[in-house]
Amino acid sequence: MQANRALMMIILAAMVVVTFVNVILRYSGENSFLWGEEVARHLMIWLAFVGSGMTLRAGAHIGIDTLEQRLPAPAGRAVRTLIAVIMLMLFVALMLEGVDYAWRTRFQTSAALQISMAWVYAGMPVGCLLMIAHLCLVARRYVLGQPIESEDSLDKDLASAL
Repeated sequence: MQANRALMMIILAAMVVVTFVNVILRYSGENSFLWGEEVARHLMIWLAFVGSGMTLRAGAHIGIDTLEQRLPAPAGRAVRTLIAVIMLMLFVALMLEGVDYAWRTRFQTSAALQISMAWVYAGMPVGCLLMIAHLCLVARRYVLGQPIESEDSLDKDLASAL
């Protein structure tokens, strides 16, 4: 979780610095980095996918739990098990599609930086792999209906409000 958080902070800091400097340069001298907007966009893609696993682990994704709460305990547990299995299948499918997409775009280059678009699209399989790992870490507690507690003080209500 700490490595995931550190990676998110690095990506966000890089995105903020590039965007801030680019805006300052644009409005102070009508010069800016030609690649600034492209880098910020690509970092945003990575940030969304890398952050989704940590958000899943903290239980901060939006969810509707009315049905499982109204059912008797065994039925609620069955619904949560089904949801966890469906999430796992979705993450695996998205990861495989992401690998395929990154592989197919490996010779396509970005407009400004001229880097392989595979590096940009690799954020999807990496993020899905992180979501699988985080899901495995919380699945038992989720299925049993126990609160998903964050061991590093991430406030799930605050995180979901952002």
